[in-house]
Amino acid sequence: MTPAPIAVALDAPDLETAAHWAALVTPHVSTVKVGLELYLRYGPDVIASVRGASGVQVFLDLKLHDIPNTVAGAARAVARLRPSILTVHAAGGPAMIRAAVESAPHTKIAAVTILTSLTEADLGRIGLLGPADDAVRRLATLSVEAGATALVCSPNEVSAVRAEVGGGITLITPGVRPAGAATQDQMRVATPERALADGADLLVIGRPITGSPDPGATAAAIAASLRRAS
Repeated sequence: MTPAPIAVALDAPDLETAAHWAALVTPHVSTVKVGLELYLRYGPDVIASVRGASGVQVFLDLKLHDIPNTVAGAARAVARLRPSILTVHAAGGPAMIRAAVESAPHTKIAAVTILTSLTEADLGRIGLLGPADDAVRRLATLSVEAGATALVCSPNEVSAVRAEVGGGITLITPGVRPAGAATQDQMRVATPERALADGADLLVIGRPITGSPDPGATAAAIAASLRRAS
Protein backbone atom coordinates (compact mmCIF):
# COMPACT_ATOMS: atom_id res chain seq x y z
CA MET A 1 0.00 0.00 0.00
CA THR A 2 1.40 3.39 -0.99
CA PRO A 3 2.19 5.60 2.02
CA ALA A 4 -0.04 8.66 2.36
CA PRO A 5 1.35 12.10 1.36
CA ILE A 6 1.80 13.13 4.97
CA ALA A 7 4.88 14.56 6.69
CA VAL A 8 4.64 13.78 10.39
CA ALA A 9 6.25 16.57 12.42
CA LEU A 10 8.50 14.87 14.98
CA ASP A 11 8.50 17.69 17.53
CA ALA A 12 9.73 15.38 20.28
CA PRO A 13 11.45 16.22 23.57
CA ASP A 14 14.30 13.76 22.90
CA LEU A 15 15.89 11.69 20.17
CA GLU A 16 14.54 8.36 21.40
CA THR A 17 10.95 9.59 21.30
CA ALA A 18 11.41 11.04 17.82
CA ALA A 19 12.86 7.77 16.51
CA HIS A 20 10.04 5.80 18.17
CA TRP A 21 7.37 8.00 16.61
CA ALA A 22 9.07 7.71 13.22
CA ALA A 23 9.11 3.91 13.45
CA LEU A 24 5.39 3.85 14.33
CA VAL A 25 4.23 6.10 11.49
CA THR A 26 6.53 5.21 8.59
CA PRO A 27 4.47 2.26 7.35
CA HIS A 28 1.61 4.70 6.73
CA VAL A 29 3.17 8.04 5.69
CA SER A 30 5.70 9.09 3.07
CA THR A 31 7.71 11.56 5.12
CA VAL A 32 8.88 12.56 8.59
CA LYS A 33 9.73 16.16 9.44
CA VAL A 34 12.61 17.27 11.64
CA GLY A 35 12.33 20.82 12.92
CA LEU A 36 14.60 23.34 14.58
CA GLU A 37 14.35 22.14 18.17
CA LEU A 38 15.27 18.54 17.45
CA TYR A 39 18.01 19.44 14.97
CA LEU A 40 19.60 22.04 17.24
CA ARG A 41 19.57 19.65 20.19
CA TYR A 42 20.96 16.55 18.47
CA GLY A 43 22.48 17.76 15.22
CA PRO A 44 22.99 15.55 12.15
CA ASP A 45 22.55 12.35 14.17
CA VAL A 46 18.81 12.97 14.29
CA ILE A 47 18.46 12.41 10.55
CA ALA A 48 19.86 8.88 10.64
CA SER A 49 17.87 8.08 13.78
CA VAL A 50 14.48 9.02 12.34
CA ARG A 51 15.23 7.64 8.88
CA GLY A 52 16.01 4.22 10.38
CA ALA A 53 16.01 1.21 8.11
CA SER A 54 12.79 2.22 6.36
CA GLY A 55 14.38 4.84 4.13
CA VAL A 56 11.44 7.18 4.74
CA GLN A 57 11.84 10.64 3.23
CA VAL A 58 13.19 13.21 5.70
CA PHE A 59 11.92 16.79 5.54
CA LEU A 60 14.48 19.05 7.23
CA ASP A 61 12.51 22.10 8.31
CA LEU A 62 15.20 24.62 9.28
CA LYS A 63 13.63 27.66 7.55
CA LEU A 64 16.99 29.14 6.61
CA HIS A 65 16.92 32.94 6.37
CA ASP A 66 20.17 34.86 6.05
CA ILE A 67 22.39 36.49 3.45
CA PRO A 68 22.87 34.34 0.34
CA ASN A 69 26.44 33.32 1.14
CA THR A 70 25.52 32.10 4.61
CA VAL A 71 22.49 30.19 3.35
CA ALA A 72 24.60 28.63 0.60
CA GLY A 73 27.05 27.33 3.20
CA ALA A 74 24.28 26.05 5.46
CA ALA A 75 22.46 24.30 2.61
CA ARG A 76 25.72 22.72 1.46
CA ALA A 77 26.42 21.51 5.00
CA VAL A 78 23.06 19.76 5.43
CA ALA A 79 22.86 18.44 1.85
CA ARG A 80 25.32 15.68 2.78
CA LEU A 81 22.64 14.32 5.14
CA ARG A 82 20.44 13.63 2.08
CA PRO A 83 17.21 15.28 3.25
CA SER A 84 14.47 15.02 0.66
CA ILE A 85 13.25 18.56 1.45
CA LEU A 86 14.92 21.59 3.03
CA THR A 87 13.05 24.80 3.88
CA VAL A 88 14.17 28.40 3.44
CA HIS A 89 12.16 31.57 4.07
CA ALA A 90 10.81 33.08 0.85
CA ALA A 91 11.19 36.51 2.46
CA GLY A 92 14.97 36.04 2.24
CA GLY A 93 14.65 37.04 -1.41
CA PRO A 94 15.50 35.52 -4.77
CA ALA A 95 19.30 35.59 -4.43
CA MET A 96 19.10 33.71 -1.13
CA ILE A 97 16.69 31.11 -2.50
CA ARG A 98 18.86 30.62 -5.58
CA ALA A 99 21.93 30.16 -3.36
CA ALA A 100 20.19 27.32 -1.49
CA VAL A 101 19.03 25.66 -4.72
CA GLU A 102 22.51 25.76 -6.23
CA SER A 103 24.21 24.54 -3.04
CA ALA A 104 21.91 21.54 -2.50
CA PRO A 105 21.15 20.31 -6.03
CA HIS A 106 19.84 16.91 -4.94
CA THR A 107 17.48 18.31 -2.28
CA LYS A 108 14.07 19.84 -2.95
CA ILE A 109 14.25 23.43 -1.71
CA ALA A 110 10.90 24.49 -0.27
CA ALA A 111 10.28 28.21 0.21
CA VAL A 112 8.12 29.07 3.21
CA THR A 113 5.69 31.84 2.28
CA ILE A 114 3.71 33.05 5.32
CA LEU A 115 3.80 31.16 8.62
CA THR A 116 0.46 29.54 9.49
CA SER A 117 0.64 31.09 12.97
CA LEU A 118 0.28 34.62 11.54
CA THR A 119 -3.07 36.37 11.28
CA GLU A 120 -4.03 39.15 8.88
CA ALA A 121 -3.41 41.67 11.68
CA ASP A 122 0.07 40.24 12.23
CA LEU A 123 0.93 40.66 8.56
CA GLY A 124 0.02 44.33 8.68
CA ARG A 125 2.14 44.88 11.78
CA ILE A 126 5.25 43.39 10.14
CA GLY A 127 4.71 45.40 6.95
CA LEU A 128 3.38 42.76 4.54
CA LEU A 129 0.80 44.51 2.38
CA GLY A 130 -2.55 43.10 1.36
CA PRO A 131 -4.49 40.05 2.46
CA ALA A 132 -2.56 36.89 3.31
CA ASP A 133 -3.37 35.15 0.05
CA ASP A 134 -1.99 38.08 -1.97
CA ALA A 135 1.25 38.12 0.03
CA VAL A 136 1.56 34.36 -0.29
CA ARG A 137 1.04 34.48 -4.06
CA ARG A 138 3.70 37.18 -4.47
CA LEU A 139 6.22 35.20 -2.42
CA ALA A 140 5.32 31.99 -4.24
CA THR A 141 5.96 33.53 -7.66
CA LEU A 142 9.24 35.08 -6.52
CA SER A 143 10.41 31.75 -5.06
CA VAL A 144 9.62 29.67 -8.13
CA GLU A 145 11.35 32.20 -10.37
CA ALA A 146 14.42 31.84 -8.11
CA GLY A 147 14.45 28.06 -8.58
CA ALA A 148 12.49 26.69 -5.61
CA THR A 149 10.73 23.45 -6.55
CA ALA A 150 8.42 23.41 -3.52
CA LEU A 151 6.41 25.95 -1.56
CA VAL A 152 5.01 25.95 1.97
CA CYS A 153 1.67 27.70 2.41
CA SER A 154 -1.39 27.31 4.59
CA PRO A 155 -4.42 25.34 3.39
CA ASN A 156 -6.27 28.64 2.97
CA GLU A 157 -3.94 29.73 0.15
CA VAL A 158 -3.08 26.42 -1.51
CA SER A 159 -5.74 26.66 -4.21
CA ALA A 160 -4.68 30.19 -5.21
CA VAL A 161 -1.00 29.22 -5.16
CA ARG A 162 -1.66 26.17 -7.33
CA ALA A 163 -3.41 28.39 -9.85
CA GLU A 164 -0.47 30.82 -9.73
CA VAL A 165 2.45 28.39 -10.13
CA GLY A 166 0.93 25.48 -12.05
CA GLY A 167 1.34 21.76 -11.58
CA GLY A 168 5.11 21.27 -11.51
CA ILE A 169 5.72 22.68 -8.03
CA THR A 170 5.27 20.65 -4.83
CA LEU A 171 2.88 22.38 -2.44
CA ILE A 172 3.37 21.58 1.24
CA THR A 173 0.67 22.57 3.71
CA PRO A 174 1.11 22.86 7.47
CA GLY A 175 -1.89 23.84 9.54
CA VAL A 176 -3.61 20.56 8.64
CA ARG A 177 -5.94 19.32 11.36
CA PRO A 178 -8.26 16.30 11.20
CA ALA A 179 -11.89 17.14 11.96
CA GLY A 180 -12.32 17.70 15.70
CA ALA A 181 -8.61 18.25 16.45
CA ALA A 182 -7.47 21.31 18.38
CA THR A 183 -5.88 24.04 16.24
CA GLN A 184 -3.24 24.92 18.93
CA ASP A 185 -1.12 27.84 17.60
CA GLN A 186 -2.12 27.34 13.97
CA MET A 187 -4.43 30.08 12.71
CA ARG A 188 -5.08 29.15 9.06
CA VAL A 189 -6.10 25.48 9.05
CA ALA A 190 -8.06 22.84 7.10
CA THR A 191 -8.80 19.13 7.23
CA PRO A 192 -6.44 16.75 5.36
CA GLU A 193 -9.13 15.92 2.82
CA ARG A 194 -9.83 19.59 2.06
CA ALA A 195 -6.13 20.47 1.73
CA LEU A 196 -5.53 17.67 -0.80
CA ALA A 197 -8.68 18.53 -2.74
CA ASP A 198 -7.48 22.14 -3.01
CA GLY A 199 -4.16 21.12 -4.56
CA ALA A 200 -1.71 20.26 -1.77
CA ASP A 201 0.89 17.54 -2.45
CA LEU A 202 2.22 16.97 1.08
CA LEU A 203 0.37 17.55 4.36
CA VAL A 204 2.29 18.43 7.52
CA ILE A 205 0.58 16.92 10.57
CA GLY A 206 2.22 16.85 13.97
CA ARG A 207 0.46 16.90 17.31
CA PRO A 208 -2.83 15.32 16.14
CA ILE A 209 -0.71 12.21 15.37
CA THR A 210 2.21 12.33 17.81
CA GLY A 211 0.04 13.53 20.72
CA SER A 212 -2.43 10.67 20.32
CA PRO A 213 -2.29 7.53 22.50
CA ASP A 214 -1.25 5.44 19.46
CA PRO A 215 0.54 7.53 16.80
CA GLY A 216 0.81 4.58 14.42
CA ALA A 217 -2.91 3.84 14.51
CA THR A 218 -3.78 7.53 14.15
CA ALA A 219 -1.47 7.90 11.13
CA ALA A 220 -3.03 4.79 9.60
CA ALA A 221 -6.55 6.14 10.14
CA ILE A 222 -5.76 9.51 8.54
CA ALA A 223 -4.05 7.73 5.63
CA ALA A 224 -7.14 5.56 5.15
CA SER A 225 -9.43 8.59 5.17
CA LEU A 226 -7.33 10.20 2.44
CA ARG A 227 -7.52 7.07 0.30
CA ARG A 228 -11.30 7.01 0.68
CA ALA A 229 -11.53 10.66 -0.30
CA SER A 230 -9.36 10.37 -3.40
